[in-house]
Amino acid sequence: MDLDVFVSAHRAEWDRLDALLRRQRRLNGAEVDELVALYQRTATHLSLIQSSAPDPQLTGRLSQLVARARSAVTGTRRSSWRDVARFLTHGFPAAVYRSRHWWVPTALLSTLVAAVLGWWIGTHPDVQASIAAPDALREMTRPGGQYETYYSSHPAASFAAQVWTNNAQAAAMCLVLGIFLGLPVLWILLLNMLNLGVGIGLMASAGRLDVFLGLVLPHGLLELTAVFVAAGTGLRLGWTVIDPGPRTRRSALAEEGRAAVGMAIGLALVLFVSGAIEGFVTPSGLPTWARIGIGVLAELAFLAYVYVLGGRAARAGETGDVEEHERSAVVPTGA
Repeated sequence: MDLDVFVSAHRAEWDRLDALLRRQRRLNGAEVDELVALYQRTATHLSLIQSSAPDPQLTGRLSQLVARARSAVTGTRRSSWRDVARFLTHGFPAAVYRSRHWWVPTALLSTLVAAVLGWWIGTHPDVQASIAAPDALREMTRPGGQYETYYSSHPAASFAAQVWTNNAQAAAMCLVLGIFLGLPVLWILLLNMLNLGVGIGLMASAGRLDVFLGLVLPHGLLELTAVFVAAGTGLRLGWTVIDPGPRTRRSALAEEGRAAVGMAIGLALVLFVSGAIEGFVTPSGLPTWARIGIGVLAELAFLAYVYVLGGRAARAGETGDVEEHERSAVVPTGA
């Protein structure tokens, strides 16, 4: 594209659109029709310039012009509780459902890695010795030791808040860092599975694996599922960088990135629930079967939420992206 020729050909349209937007009086019917037509053409011009001949100054001017025109055409819109309800019942579960082909294999492989690490550590005393001294290992795994008192070492409310903050940060990092080809996401997953594998291995070697699982499963099922969803979404975002499909790489990353931001908000709510279970249920005096039962019910409720509500919304065309009128205008591309 010859940018100078393109600007010369369309500058008059942009100036006319700017003049209409600056009008102090109310526009008549013909002027409104002209405003809408110029807005649509200018949005197309902006997309062409961004994809073919990006110029920062011109892109900035047209972006501002298109934003003002969009506001004039669609009117000022404020978020409402209806938007929140739609996000929770359509956008978020649909986004999780659409990414299931990424996070379900991630969950299965990660769980397998944690199990293998736990077996390796539990059956090799030399590996245990490299983790800590024998006295320290006994202190961690004995009845009333560090693994058991960890969940009751702080007041429940503050502990739940701390856990929620840490897990939300880990999930957000998986979502954001996925754009770097997913490599940081794999590292975060490995660290999480290593920590889980160490606990499994050490407690199994002490003959107390049942106690460990009784402490981890109530909150861990939902917590790890949220981490796996975040990791799978991050890996999907990284793959989009490599293979955007029929979309342009810019539009593909924009769409998947907006969905990932929404996913971060939704997963923060899921992790809030798992943090509350970890803070109030895990260290409670309830029988082990009751604590694990609460964790299983929370996990089943989340999966039903994703596969029932999310599946229905996804089949209806919901992607988890923002609504169409809030997206930047793009030129259609062929497959």
